[in-house]
Amino acid sequence: MRLNPGMSIGQLVEQMGRTGVLGAGKLGKAVNIITEMFMDPNYTVFLALAGPMVPGGLRSIISSLVRNRYVDVLVASGANITHDIIEALGHKHLKGTFLANDEKLRAKKLGRIGDIYVKQDAFEALEKAVYQMLEGMREQLSHGSSIRQILYEFGLRLNDPEAILVNAAEQNIPVFAPGLLDSMIGLHFWTFSQLKKLQVDPLRDLHELADIVSTAKKTGAIILGGGLPKHHVLGVNILHDGVDAAVQVTLDRPEAGSFSGAPLEEAVSWRKAKSGERLATVIGDATIIFPLMVAAVFEKIH
Repeated sequence: MRLNPGMSIGQLVEQMGRTGVLGAGKLGKAVNIITEMFMDPNYTVFLALAGPMVPGGLRSIISSLVRNRYVDVLVASGANITHDIIEALGHKHLKGTFLANDEKLRAKKLGRIGDIYVKQDAFEALEKAVYQMLEGMREQLSHGSSIRQILYEFGLRLNDPEAILVNAAEQNIPVFAPGLLDSMIGLHFWTFSQLKKLQVDPLRDLHELADIVSTAKKTGAIILGGGLPKHHVLGVNILHDGVDAAVQVTLDRPEAGSFSGAPLEEAVSWRKAKSGERLATVIGDATIIFPLMVAAVFEKIH
């Protein structure tokens, strides 16, 4: 690799890619794959979000990709949806420390995500906002709604141009959250349902996802983290005989056999991904790697 004064991020990543080996080579390959996805109109691009991507600072980058329609489908953990709404309500994620005294944080009504703090009053505001939005949707909810439909309605009701849900609703880009019940929003759904009629039908989500995959000419996936969002994207792509291209950024390891740590090549055996050169697993922190990827891709396509 050669470093020159004033070189851009794209030029640096290109130098990395030219090595063709180890993490630098995989990063360069991943940027080329994402560039192909964004430039080829035949691709239906899925973005899967697990881990603290919103609290970790990627919210505006993700919203920009949605707003400019570089991605066509979002599949997110319930936590990322939760924290997107919290910020849309005007609350912030605060810089803390990994060396915190968690008992003291609890006494101060602060929750901790690594070295990120969130005030308890943010979750109290979230509860009120979720109830208000659900109350405004009572008529349609009484007949049953998919999670995707509910999140679309949330996006219409929030007032924050940087919110992922707002941009997705404006661009009519579907947001799926197969694990939404495993989040604070899921708990609010349950408590609301104890007093009001609330019918949620997640099978409608899977039906819509299946339609998207079945009618796509090509499918591509960008996977940040692993877990349920990763599996949901790759699993439904069995109907497409596997994704045509995919990039994964993860810190998980493959030795324990977890799906989060599995390299994308493993998905080929399950017909969740097609074999070939359009698969790249980059080991690293997505809050570092993904902004570098997007910046390098933008240099190529703008």
